[in-house]
Amino acid sequence: MPEMNRQILLANRPAGAASTSNFQSVEVPLAPLTYGQVRVRNHFLSLDPYMRGMMNDSKSYTAPQKLGQVMCGATAGVVVESRNEDWRVGDNVTAMFGWQNYGTCDGGGLQRVDATHVPLSAFLGVLGMTGVTAWYGLNRVCAPTPGETVAVSAASGAVGGIVGQLAKRRECRVVGIAGGAEKCRYVVEELGFDACVDYKKGSLQTDLAAAAPGGIDGYFDNVGGVVLDAVMACMNPHGRIAMCGAIAGYEGQKLVMANPALILVSRLRVEGFIVGEHPNDWPVALDELGGLVAGGAIRFRESIAEGLASAPEAFLGLLAGRNFGKQLVRLI
Repeated sequence: MPEMNRQILLANRPAGAASTSNFQSVEVPLAPLTYGQVRVRNHFLSLDPYMRGMMNDSKSYTAPQKLGQVMCGATAGVVVESRNEDWRVGDNVTAMFGWQNYGTCDGGGLQRVDATHVPLSAFLGVLGMTGVTAWYGLNRVCAPTPGETVAVSAASGAVGGIVGQLAKRRECRVVGIAGGAEKCRYVVEELGFDACVDYKKGSLQTDLAAAAPGGIDGYFDNVGGVVLDAVMACMNPHGRIAMCGAIAGYEGQKLVMANPALILVSRLRVEGFIVGEHPNDWPVALDELGGLVAGGAIRFRESIAEGLASAPEAFLGLLAGRNFGKQLVRLI
């Protein structure tokens, strides 16, 4: 009897907020490999906010997730069977196999990684798309100089935490924005930010102005909404804003900028970016990040849910901000 592969599909599109009822768990038999194919046992699945937008059938920077198919997502795992001379059993790889225990392909899309000195899971976070996103938005859009002030929303999250640490290495004052006292303590005491503002206290504008008395020169935005409005009011002339995400609107909330005239008044540069559109920057970013992680100069945290069945609840928790650092699912 063939071995079975458990998968989670997008069963239907959310009507409002996403729920576990939007997903369906199935098991399908693994077919024998044909010549040139590779089979990977996925060890980790990355859960990321962009997946929420793909659940809708609406205009976005990525195509909608098709109904009845495996939910998209990055994975890290080990080759367990190969009929492709370029790939050997035991190779550690990353791929885009999505929400399933096994992935099968012709070798295209696989990336061999060296997990000798760093955990395999890191290649879905600080040494993967997450880290490159942080690096690109900070260096290519915010482009801070020593002495400037950089603010980061979702500062305890996977991307935000890396942004702040990189900005500190560039001799900037770094102000984080996070939800709750525990996350703010982590951002300051463990990640080394100069200050962190708790947006849940209800005095975001006042607290942000106090944390950045000289104004803000660069802002890395993962949230949008009222957080973006508060930061814009504190931006210095010729400030730069990297628009990475808008999680405040991912469940269908309307995000209306409170005072767009500030873009003109302060001559702000506001730029949205998708890191996959900048392949030439990946080697540079990963080279720097790899050295920093290996040397212990960059700290990162992971929230790990156990088993594929936990993925829907873990994903909803990510959207609600219940994760701490990079949200992963351990599949083995």
